[in-house]
Amino acid sequence: MNETVAGFQHLASSRFSVRQFAARPVEKDKLALILEAGRVAPTACNFQPQRILVLDNPETLAKLKVCTPYHFDAPLALLVCYDKSVSWKRKYDGDDAGTVDASIVTTQMMLQAFELGIGSTWVGSFDPRKIHDEFQLPDNYVPVALLPLGYPADDVKPSPQHFKREPMEKTVCFNEFSTK
Repeated sequence: MNETVAGFQHLASSRFSVRQFAARPVEKDKLALILEAGRVAPTACNFQPQRILVLDNPETLAKLKVCTPYHFDAPLALLVCYDKSVSWKRKYDGDDAGTVDASIVTTQMMLQAFELGIGSTWVGSFDPRKIHDEFQLPDNYVPVALLPLGYPADDVKPSPQHFKREPMEKTVCFNEFSTK
C-alpha cells in the first residue's frame, strides 16, 4: 500500500469522537487550518453554501449550552450551517444538497483537526429553533452540525463502539443491491 493511502486510512480510522477536553485553547493558526479545510471542501455545483459560526468566547459558548447539553465544555465550537438561498437543489424532486454539503465541510474540518492533535465530536442533537434565536441566524440559514473542538483531556479514550465496524460485504454491493 502506498504511503498516501496508508496515511489517509490511518487518519480516518484513528480519529474518534472526543467528549472531554483540556482547558488549553486552540491556537488561531490551527483554527485557520481547520476552517480552510472546510472552505475547500467539495459542495454541489461548487455553490459553497456553508456558513460557519466560530464560538470561541465565554458568552457565545454559554449560548451554545442553552441549545444543547452536548457541548462537553469544549473551549471552542463551530456551528455549521448552510444558506438555503444558495445551496443547489436537484431538479427532479427539489432535494436540497445543503445538508450534504455542510456534512462534507464538517467531516473535512474534523479530519484536519485530528491531524493537528485537536479533538472533536459531531453534535447533531440540538434545538434548531434555539440555535436560530440564540445566535440570531438569518431565516435562510439551516443549522446542520455543532463541532466542539479542543485538545483532548489527558485520559480521553475512544468509545468501545468506535472500533465496531460492519464487514464490507454488509455495506457495499456491486451492480445491484442484495438483501442477503
